[in-house]
Amino acid sequence: MSTDHGLEQDFNSLDAQYDASQAYIRSQVHAGWTLIRSRYDDGGYSGGSTERPALQRLLVDVKARKVEVIVVYKVDRLTRSLADFAKLVELFDAHGVSFVSVTQQFNTTTSMGRLTLNVLLFCPVRARGHLGAHPRQDRRLQAERSLGRRYGAARI
Repeated sequence: MSTDHGLEQDFNSLDAQYDASQAYIRSQVHAGWTLIRSRYDDGGYSGGSTERPALQRLLVDVKARKVEVIVVYKVDRLTRSLADFAKLVELFDAHGVSFVSVTQQFNTTTSMGRLTLNVLLFCPVRARGHLGAHPRQDRRLQAERSLGRRYGAARI
């Protein structure tokens, strides 16, 4: 969870994340990437909400087509909610904006990155679609889980 603890320091976690993102952007200069002056930091705000001033400013710039690629240190720096992430990616796609996570090998500027994103977003939606489809089986599995029985891959 993000807090304002440590933000008053000369060099803090936000600075480190920004530096890593900036270095990634510089590494992509061969692809025509340039760093814009705007910095969208929401220090002290939780990634659990999209109601953050800098994120809202970013979304305005996305809609105004001032941004082509959004680079974050980690996906949860943008949002911690899969539903919000799906909405944001939909907005980005509608405005021709790609999304890159520096530390998680997540890059929608490539076709493989877009495929990865689609799989990531599809799986939870598909799982939600199956919940309740088989109430008797769901109740049986819940009862067995309450007894400590587990199915699937072994926990390591």
